[in-house]
Amino acid sequence: MSLSDARDRLVERLRERLDVDEAVLAAIGSVPRHEFVPDATVERAYADRPLPIGSNQTISAPHMVALMADLLDVSTGDRVLEIGTGCGYHAAVIAELVGESGHVYSVEYVDALAAAARERLDRLGYAAVDVRVGDGRDGWPEYAPYDAASLTCAAAEGIPNAIIEQTRLGGRIVGPVGRRGDQELIRVTVQSDGLDRERHGGVRFVPMVG
Repeated sequence: MSLSDARDRLVERLRERLDVDEAVLAAIGSVPRHEFVPDATVERAYADRPLPIGSNQTISAPHMVALMADLLDVSTGDRVLEIGTGCGYHAAVIAELVGESGHVYSVEYVDALAAAARERLDRLGYAAVDVRVGDGRDGWPEYAPYDAASLTCAAAEGIPNAIIEQTRLGGRIVGPVGRRGDQELIRVTVQSDGLDRERHGGVRFVPMVG
């Protein structure tokens, strides 16, 4: 089976498994996940499972990326903050959703991962994604406010205040919170009187470092 066929089959499996917007499935179908994994795991690129990408980090399972992208509820032209670039796959999926008029600002703590992701995203034509090295708990204040924010690593003590402050009123923040073994995926909507919080089940993510 070709990698293209494997990607198409993955999208069909996700359609059967998840109740997510078709735009999210189209984004998953547009991003060549095999370009974001190490050569040794290319044959498993379209399995619905996380894979190691080096530096003790992983690329999330496609169903989790699809679920988080759906909860993020972004539109064409939105500006999105991402914490934890990793290999750049999640940022590429979001970039597909926000289009050329939108932008993704992604912060990665590990220099080597940030450099590799930046090169990969540039090579694949994702000009709407900027990557910088930094502590994700600080966000990326220069381009705030954001329409949405996505955490691809678990914040042990809850969503950092800086990320909340950099998200506009009505904006969504999606990500895992909690310590290893006791994490849950949440979505919060920033409101004038605080945060509207939703819980979306137990998850397992690498911890946010900094």
